[in-house]
Amino acid sequence: MGAGKKHTMDLETMPEEALLDTRICDLPIKIEGTWLSECIAQLFHEIEEKGIVFRPECYLADEWLTPEKETCIGIPFYLAHPALIRLEKKFMIDAEGETRPWCMKLLRHETGHAISYAYRFHKRKKWQKIFGPSTAEYGDTYKYRPYSRNYVRHLDGYYAQYHPDEDFVETFAVWLTPDLDWKTQYRGWGATRKLQYVDRLMHEVRGKEPPVKSSQKFWRASKMRVTLRNFYKKKRRTLAEEFPDFHDNFLRQCFVAYSEENKALPRAADVIRAYSRSILNSVSKYSGERKYVINVLLKDMQKRGGELHLAASGEEAHIILNLTAYITSLIMNYQYTGRFRGEKIARKK
Repeated sequence: MGAGKKHTMDLETMPEEALLDTRICDLPIKIEGTWLSECIAQLFHEIEEKGIVFRPECYLADEWLTPEKETCIGIPFYLAHPALIRLEKKFMIDAEGETRPWCMKLLRHETGHAISYAYRFHKRKKWQKIFGPSTAEYGDTYKYRPYSRNYVRHLDGYYAQYHPDEDFVETFAVWLTPDLDWKTQYRGWGATRKLQYVDRLMHEVRGKEPPVKSSQKFWRASKMRVTLRNFYKKKRRTLAEEFPDFHDNFLRQCFVAYSEENKALPRAADVIRAYSRSILNSVSKYSGERKYVINVLLKDMQKRGGELHLAASGEEAHIILNLTAYITSLIMNYQYTGRFRGEKIARKK
C-alpha cells in the first residue's frame, strides 16, 4: 500500500471486514498527537520529579514489552486509535492499557525494565540477593501466594511473583507512582526492604546518564506485514484452546436433560449466558487470569449446554455457585500447571 493511501485511510469509517484485511504496517497510526503521547509526557514528568535523567524511548509494537537488554518500551499498536481499541476488545475482551490509569501503570512497569537495562542494575550482586537471579527462566505459568507480603502489588495477577525481573520492576513502579506513600502502605511488609533498596538505587543514579543506551525496537508495528485478521486469529489460538466435549460431565451433573415434560425450565445455555459476565469478572479479579481465557471456557460451556439440550432445575443461585467454583478450579489448574487438563496450552509471557 502506498504512503498516500495509508495516510488517507479513515479507520473510523472503514468497514470492519476491510480493516481486518489491512496489514498492521499499513495502518495510519502513530504515538504523536494521541492520548498516548500525553501519558508518555506524564511518565517523563514523574521520572524528572525523581531527578532521573533517563528517558525510555517509546514506540508502537505488537504488545506491551521491553526488549531484553534494550532501553525502549513497546506500546500495543491498537492503543493508538479508538477503532483499533474496539477491535481488540471484540476479539480479546480487554484492550490492555486502554484507560489512562491502566496505561500509566503499564508504562511505569515497562520503565522499570528499561531503567534496569540502562543502568545494569540486574547485574549487581546486591540486586540478585534481594530479588533473585535475573537469568532465571521465564515459565509458561507461575505459582503465587495471594497473601504474601514479600512482594508489592501493582499490576493484577500478583505479577511481582512471576520472576526476579518482574519483582524489581513492580517494586520500581510502586516507588515511581506519584502520591503513593509506599513507606506507610507497605509498613511491616517484607516488600519494604525491596522498596528501600530501589529508593537507594534511584538516589545513586540521580543526574547520571545511563551507561547503556541501546534502543533496538523489536516487534515494531510498522514492520508487521500480517493482516489484523491473521494477527487476531493467531493471538486467540495462542491464548486459548477449544475442547469439544471437555465440560460434558460437569454440565450433565449441574443441569438436566431438556424434554417436553420440563420445557418450562430455563435452558442451560441461557442461564450460563445471563451470568457469564459476572462470573468472568469475579474469577478474573481474584485469579488475575486474562478475561479472554475465562471467556473461552464460558462460551464453550454455553455452546455445549445448547448442543446437549440441557435445562436448569433447582435454585439458580446454587447453579451459579457451582458454575463459578468449576470455572475457578479450571483456571487455578491452568495457572499452576499450564493446563486445564491433558495437553499443555501455549501461553505468552
